Amino acid sequence: MQGLFEFTKSNLRWLVGGMLLTVFSSFGQTFFIAQFNRPIRETFELTDGEFGLLYMAATLASAITLVFLGRVLDQYPVSSIAAWVIVCLAIACLGMAFVSSVLMLGVVLYALRLFGQGMMTHTSQTAMGKWYRAQRGRAISLTSPGHQVGEALLPAMVILLVVAVGWRMTWLLAAASLILVALPAIFLLMRVERTPQHPNFVEPKLDESKEVQDWTRGEVLKDNAFWALLLGVLAPAFIGTSVFFQQSHILKIKNWEPELFAASYVVLAVATVSFTLWGGWLVDRFRAVVLLPVFLIPMALGCFALGSSMGAWSIFAFMALLGWSYGFSSALFGTLWPEVYGVKHLGSIRAVASAAMVFASALGPGLTGLGIDNEFDFQLQLIIMGSYCLLTSGIMVAVVARLKNRQTDQPTT
Repeated sequence: MQGLFEFTKSNLRWLVGGMLLTVFSSFGQTFFIAQFNRPIRETFELTDGEFGLLYMAATLASAITLVFLGRVLDQYPVSSIAAWVIVCLAIACLGMAFVSSVLMLGVVLYALRLFGQGMMTHTSQTAMGKWYRAQRGRAISLTSPGHQVGEALLPAMVILLVVAVGWRMTWLLAAASLILVALPAIFLLMRVERTPQHPNFVEPKLDESKEVQDWTRGEVLKDNAFWALLLGVLAPAFIGTSVFFQQSHILKIKNWEPELFAASYVVLAVATVSFTLWGGWLVDRFRAVVLLPVFLIPMALGCFALGSSMGAWSIFAFMALLGWSYGFSSALFGTLWPEVYGVKHLGSIRAVASAAMVFASALGPGLTGLGIDNEFDFQLQLIIMGSYCLLTSGIMVAVVARLKNRQTDQPTT
């Protein structure tokens, strides 16, 4: 962690801008939308499965859109894209405040997922991937915890606001915060583009033997290793989203109070931030592939704990272990794509990876909701999710070996 203070001080404007993008992406993240699960279902008379399917359809549509929309970061300045995305997300929040039909709800959910979870996060991580080289892992580890800031603060705030002003007014306040706070702050911070060769902020030189050629998106899509890597990308998005979205069902079957779940988000936030910082250091020290075989193991243990116990301790254990995997995955997948495929077409490549993550987060609520409606025990579903994580960890061992061989064999640039 040597030099962390100096690095942060020298790069403060870009790091804060990137973190704010992830903080305000919260309004399109499942953990935030899930706070309104019950009032939305009651307003439109939807079952768990029906709302889950609607959410899945909206998120899948956003994932498909993201594949094409995400490439704009290869063509336009980050600040311009960020401003445009924030305005669109604010309009989506406004739409949720006035939603009047199931069809409109689906459209609003689509916009929230596309511009919140999708483009806000994609913009932040693509900017860090392009702007940093030798300290890319550190930059990612300092901006990604914005997600955890949102997870730690917003659930409890939502509970209070819904009681005080109602769920629709809460969404109106979210829209106002985007326009009045996020838009001016992020635009001003990120309007100056940073490059690794910026004259005032020189980074350490990378070992040229570790440089990679720049792949196009078409070449990446033909690479079997890319699709194998996506097996790991999908797990955190699927599992985390499933648990967050189905929290009202979990509270019901375990006879827990809503405040218990809200408190567990603080544990998730602390664990994720801690392991993101550690993961960023490991990535810069050993490269991203070192984390591939191990980053899903804590999440597997968390699934087993939550799926096998009715005790309140299990949700805190799950959140702590999920935070471990979340933290490592934030550092890992923010740096893995430029490390393996270069930065020239990073926006286009990351758009596919981001879309896959959004796709997984879409499947989670839909499939688990159908399972709940058809009396497929959610605790057994969690055990299956944990088993998938262990199986994927074994696959990652082979993927790492292949990537290391390829990096050794490829010509330097």
